[in-house]
Amino acid sequence: MYAQRKTINANVGITGIGLHSGIYTKLELHPAPAGSGITFVRADLDGLRIPALQASTTALDYATTVGKDDVAIGTVEHLLSAVVACGLTDVDIHIDGPEVPIIDGSAMPFMHLIDAAGIRPLDAEVKVLQIRRPIEIVEGDKSIRITPAKTLSIKYKIDFDHPTIGRESMQFDFSHENFLRKIAPARTFGFMRDVEKLRQAGLARGGSVENCIVLDDQGVVNGPLRFKDEFVRHKILDLIGDLALVGRPIVGEITANRAGHAMHSRFVGQVLAAAAETDDFPIGIGAQGRAESFA
Repeated sequence: MYAQRKTINANVGITGIGLHSGIYTKLELHPAPAGSGITFVRADLDGLRIPALQASTTALDYATTVGKDDVAIGTVEHLLSAVVACGLTDVDIHIDGPEVPIIDGSAMPFMHLIDAAGIRPLDAEVKVLQIRRPIEIVEGDKSIRITPAKTLSIKYKIDFDHPTIGRESMQFDFSHENFLRKIAPARTFGFMRDVEKLRQAGLARGGSVENCIVLDDQGVVNGPLRFKDEFVRHKILDLIGDLALVGRPIVGEITANRAGHAMHSRFVGQVLAAAAETDDFPIGIGAQGRAESFA
């Protein structure tokens, strides 16, 4: 199974604050040639290129971070989920700081950004990663599993000891339109009781009621919610962004229970390891070579 490679039509940009760093950055999407993949480009550091691949992952504390050497770019998952939902396979993401702007905490601003740029097909195809056998990670009461299927579908369950969230679950069949309507508007969320601890750890410095759902012990501080089950929808958004680090489209039926970025990352690693055992990767490609195997 193959998919058409696609890029954007024109340069387009957005500026905003980083959720965790509190640093304002400018982000621009640029068209890229077929085979170049999704790549972050640190415009403030002589154009250092960091591929959006599992091999580039450096940290998973409350967000997904990719890096190279001592340079990192944080909170990439919301942007990457929009890139994947729009079918982009090749795009250069120029950024002049250490974190993707959070904007409103959802993927919708990035969907609008890509729509403004337009999308054009490239004269090449990319092989879709098809799951050939079940792959599962179980860690206590947390789990994530994928089984063979002809399309990508996700069933996600969460369980928070909070009166507003509690147990939520959602079945999502992946498509651009479904993502745009059902997933992209869902915002990230956080608890007021955790703010001081996070900031002492150097996190959540840019968080506010303008860019995330804030909850106290009784309920939502800055309502209303965009969906009654906005929390589990955002977890699906995060997973789709983390799946972008596979480096190409993937199909399968995914079931996730109380997972998060760290488990998503380990899951992607297992998927890539399973793919490396088949003919999906060139002979001799090892863990350190996967970043180049999708070119």
